[in-house]
Amino acid sequence: MELNKEIHLIETTIRDMNRCWTVSWNEPAFREYIHPDAVAIVPTTPGRLEGKEAYVAGWRAFCEAAIIHEWSETAHTVQIYAGGKSAVVTYFFSISFGIGGQKLCMQGRDMLFLVKEGRKWLVVADQFSPEPDPS
Repeated sequence: MELNKEIHLIETTIRDMNRCWTVSWNEPAFREYIHPDAVAIVPTTPGRLEGKEAYVAGWRAFCEAAIIHEWSETAHTVQIYAGGKSAVVTYFFSISFGIGGQKLCMQGRDMLFLVKEGRKWLVVADQFSPEPDPS
């Protein structure tokens, strides 16, 4: 495993997955990045989203309710584990969107756990949250 090549592949996977919901909702493509046993912890839903169907439904509901004006993600950090079979990715994001007649802007951070199945990286866990107010 060539480490820099694998890190680049993982970063590209995350950016491509995010484009499936930030540019326009592309559910068939988005599904290709999600592991069947995925779990997500998100700030607006109690408990957790368990399984691919719940994970996808959560993002679908947001995309159907919101109009995304701007998305950016920066400072990706990739750590590879288990002999190249799993990885943790963290990054910072900024999003502005309209929902319910309001325009909202949020800055936050995301942490994803991925597993490699065959030649493909799949998201198996995701936790994101707003960046705390520094004051």
